[in-house]
Amino acid sequence: MSDKYYESIRSKILDNEIVKKVKDYSKNRSDLDTYLDVGKILSEAGKHYGEGIIKKYSIKLTKEFGKGYNETNLKRIRKFYYIVQKGATLWHQLSWSHYRILITIDDINAINYYSRICVTRLYSVRTLNTIIKNKEYERLDEETKLKLINNKETNKVTDYVKNPIIIHNKNNYEIISEKVLQQMILEDIPSFLKELGNGFTFIDNEYKIKIGERFNYIDLLLFNIEFNCYVVIELKITELKKEHIGQIEVYMNYIDKNIKKSTHDKTIGIILVRKNNKYIIEYCSDSRIKVKEYITI
Repeated sequence: MSDKYYESIRSKILDNEIVKKVKDYSKNRSDLDTYLDVGKILSEAGKHYGEGIIKKYSIKLTKEFGKGYNETNLKRIRKFYYIVQKGATLWHQLSWSHYRILITIDDINAINYYSRICVTRLYSVRTLNTIIKNKEYERLDEETKLKLINNKETNKVTDYVKNPIIIHNKNNYEIISEKVLQQMILEDIPSFLKELGNGFTFIDNEYKIKIGERFNYIDLLLFNIEFNCYVVIELKITELKKEHIGQIEVYMNYIDKNIKKSTHDKTIGIILVRKNNKYIIEYCSDSRIKVKEYITI
């Protein structure tokens, strides 16, 4: 007696194998569309025949098409179908290798974040592995996560700033002062800018400004291209203190008054601290100032 589920799976895989041989440019789209269809059929077959049908099909498909259709991969294909059904966005710009990693995540919102980031930033499979390992989505604030869930465009410079921010201690500094912390950032500035989010560019460290008769030095001065504004970064190796807010506010106002052009938006301030103090930031009236914790690895 013919098994209609198996014949449907076989037909779709056969068509996909042909496409991969003659139309290289459409491999990703064909793979994903095929696996989505096959995953649906596997789900329906499982309901009809039971979980053991996956192993039975894998033996037959492996004989005909090779080891790419073993039992493990068929279960991946079925899970791929499940996550799309639950609300994961299907991006044809991503490869099956990307989705093999994404389906290991349980949270659909996290899957949508990581897949979207991969598409917009052209991330490789290796980079996707890295940002998942570093829990990039999990380190976003709840307001940003809510915007992403509701498909609302994030519209603040600090929306994608992680918390805590990861700073790499590549040279294994044992004693970390503010100067050393700054040096660690400078030694891997591309990674640090990615921790902040989109569009950040480095201008200078120890940026000299003159207030009255005294010189002051901004730890890090950045510019965000997407939001067209300067960003002042202050580094603290202690818990947040009220004087930290006053200090960065003075620096931000200085930049706005003396450096910012009329076409630029107002300067943003980010204080990086070893530990936040929510009671202090609660009474900060300047919404441009954000406080984020950091960890060193």
